[in-house]
Amino acid sequence: MQNESSILTGLNNKQLEAVTLPHQSALILAGAGSGKTRVLTTRIAWLIQTEQISPLGLMAVTFTNKAAKEMLTRLTSMLPINTRGMWVGTFHGLCNRLLRAHHREAGLPSTFQILDTADQLSSIKRLMKLMNVDDEKFVPKQVQGYINSCKEEGIRADRVEAYDGHSQKLREIYEEYDKQCNREGVADFAELLLRCYELLQRDVRIREHYQSRFRYILVDEFQDTNRLQYLWLKLLAGQENCLFAVGDDDQSIYGFRGARVGNMRDFEKDFNVQNIVKLEENYRSHSNILDAANAIISHNNNRLGKNLWTSAGAGEPVRIYEAYNDNDEAQFIVDEVKMLQSEGTPLADMALLYRSNAQSRVLEHALFSANLPYRVYGGLRFFERAEIKHALAYMRLIANANDDTALLRVINFPTRGIGARSLEQLQEGARQNDCSLWQAAINKVGNGKAGGKGIEGFVHLIREMTDQAYGITLAEVAELATTFSGLKAHYQNEREGEDRIENLEELVTAAVAFTNQAFGNHNNVDGDTEQDLMTQFLTHASLEAGDHQATVGYDALQLMTVHASKGLEFKAVFISGLEEGLCPHEQSFSETGGLEEERRLMYVAVTRARQRLYLSHAQSRMLHGQVRYGIPSRFLDEIPEGLLKRLNSKPMAKPVSNYSENYAKPTAQTNSSYPFKIGQGVRHAKFGEGVVVTYEGNAANLVIKINFGREGLKTLAMEYAKLEKI
Repeated sequence: MQNESSILTGLNNKQLEAVTLPHQSALILAGAGSGKTRVLTTRIAWLIQTEQISPLGLMAVTFTNKAAKEMLTRLTSMLPINTRGMWVGTFHGLCNRLLRAHHREAGLPSTFQILDTADQLSSIKRLMKLMNVDDEKFVPKQVQGYINSCKEEGIRADRVEAYDGHSQKLREIYEEYDKQCNREGVADFAELLLRCYELLQRDVRIREHYQSRFRYILVDEFQDTNRLQYLWLKLLAGQENCLFAVGDDDQSIYGFRGARVGNMRDFEKDFNVQNIVKLEENYRSHSNILDAANAIISHNNNRLGKNLWTSAGAGEPVRIYEAYNDNDEAQFIVDEVKMLQSEGTPLADMALLYRSNAQSRVLEHALFSANLPYRVYGGLRFFERAEIKHALAYMRLIANANDDTALLRVINFPTRGIGARSLEQLQEGARQNDCSLWQAAINKVGNGKAGGKGIEGFVHLIREMTDQAYGITLAEVAELATTFSGLKAHYQNEREGEDRIENLEELVTAAVAFTNQAFGNHNNVDGDTEQDLMTQFLTHASLEAGDHQATVGYDALQLMTVHASKGLEFKAVFISGLEEGLCPHEQSFSETGGLEEERRLMYVAVTRARQRLYLSHAQSRMLHGQVRYGIPSRFLDEIPEGLLKRLNSKPMAKPVSNYSENYAKPTAQTNSSYPFKIGQGVRHAKFGEGVVVTYEGNAANLVIKINFGREGLKTLAMEYAKLEKI
C-alpha cells in the first residue's frame, strides 16, 4: 500500500490542513480553481489509509453523476481499493439506493420506477385532464414547479397552506398527484429525497443503522443544497458523525432551483463548526482576473469571506469593449476569436458566455456568417431523445405494467389505431375502478367493449414481450424493446430515421456496458437477478438524463449561459451583454437577495477565464423583437480601473445599423439647445437613474427620450423633466 506521505504530496498548506483535520465536522471554503475536488478525494483516501474508516463506512455526496464517477476514479488511482459498494453518488442516487433496500418500509414496490422531469410533467398533464383543470389558469409546468418546490421544502399536500381558491386547487392537484404516483408505484426526483427523509425520520431502527454505519459524511458543492437536502444530511449525521462540507458561498447561483446559500451559515451553527478552512490559492487564472472577481464579489453582504490569489503573475489586463449595438458586439467577438485562433488558441479553449439564452441568436448568426464552428453547450441528452424514451418505456412496462406514464407514451407508438376517445375511456375506467391503466386495458379487452381492438393488440404485445424477457440478459431485453416493439421498423420508414435507429442500437450497447460494470469480472455477490439489473438500468437512465454528455471530436467555440459554465474553465472567455437588465437580470431587482445572486453569477463567469477575459456591452440591442437601450452593468463599475484595458474609450463612430429605428437621428452631441448628451446618465425624481436615448422636436417644444432600465423607455417634456446629471 502507498504510504501516507505519497497521498499528501503536492498539497499546499491549507489543502493539507483540510485533508488531515481531526474527527469533527468542518467547513471547507473552497474558492474557484482552488483544487476542491482533489481535497475532497484525498480526504477520503487519507481516512481510509490511516484506518480511521473503511471504504463502506463513509458516504460522499455530489451533485452530478459525473462528479461521483470522477471521485471514484481518482480514489482507485490513489489507493488499491475496490470502490464497488461504496456510497458515493448524488443525493437522488443515494436516496434511490436506500429506498431500494427498504422499499417496504418506505411504502414502495420493489420495482418502483423513477419519473424524470419530462415524464413527471406528462403525468401531471394527464392528471389535470382527468380532474378537468383549466390548463390556462393552471399551467402544467408551473404546477410541476409548485409540487417540486413543496417537496424540496419537505411539505406534503396536507401541510400546504391555502389562502384562496387558486392555492386550494394547487393543493388538491398536489394531493391527487401523490395518490396517482403511489397507485402506479413511481417516484419523481423530489420524491426520492422526501420519501427517504420521511423514512429516516419515522423509523428509528433504520436511522440508527445508517448513523452508526456512516461515521464520515462528505459533501461537495455544499452551497447548492436546498432545505430538504440539508435536513436529510443533518438526520444522517446525527450527534456523533462528522460532516465534511466543501463549498463556496460566492458561487451559489441556483436560488431559482431552491438552493439556500444560508445553509452554510446554518451548518456552521448547527454543527458547532470549529474549523473553517479557506482554500484561496487559485491554480487557474492570472491575478488581474482574480482581482477583478474579488472586487466584484466584495460588494455582497454576509459573505463568509475569502480572497483568491495566485502565484502565476498579473497576466493581461481585463479587456472591456463598448459596442454600438449587438451586431457590432458580435462582430467584435468574431474578430477577436479569429485573432486568438490565428495565434494558436484552439476554438474549444474559448467560451462565449451570456446571461440569457435569448442573447445567443445574433452571436450565432455572426459566427455562422464568419464560418466559425461553434457549439451551444447543452442540448438533448442521450436518455432524453424521443426514440430512447420510447424504448425505455417498453422496458419499464416489462418491469412493471402498471406504470401509467410509460404506458401512455407507447400505447399508440408505433401507431396501432388507438384514438384519443379510446384513451379517454381507458382513463375514465381506471379512475372509476381506482386501478392502473394496464388493469383497465385488461378489463376492457376481457369485456369485449367496442374500440378495444387496438388496445387488445397492445395488451398482447406487452404480455408477449414480458414472457420473452424472462430469463434473458439486459441487453437482450433492450433489443426486444427496440425491435419486437416495432420501433426500429417504424423509424426505417422515416426520412431521417437512420440516426434514430443508430441511437436505438446504442441503447443495446449501453445495456451491455451497464451489465459489465455491474458484474465486472467477479461473481454476482449481491445476488442480483436480471430483473433487478433491469430495474437498476432503468433507474440509471432516469438519473443520468440530467447529466450533460458533451460532444467531442471537433474544434468549436463554446457558447453557453453563465449558469451552464459553472465548473468549466477556458483559456479565453468572452462575457457579453453586460448591461443593466441583462446582467444583472431585471428580475433580480425585485427579488430579495436577487442582486447578490446575480453578482455571484458574474463572479462565476469571470473566474472561468485562465489567461484572457473580455467584457462587452452594447448601447442598444434587439431583444424580443424590440430595440432596447442599455446602461452599462454596475458590475463593470465595480472593477478597479487599473485592472482594465478599454478597447474603445473614445466616443464611437456610428456603424451601419441593421435596425429600422422609428425616431429621428439627432445631432444632439453638437446642438447647444440639448442640455444632455446622448448616452449620458441622468437621474429623475420618480423613475430613478437612466440614460439619454434621443431628442425630438425643436427648442420651443423639446422632448427627451430616456431609458430608465426597469422602468423602461420614457418620453418627457424637456421643460418639465427636472433631470440631474450623474
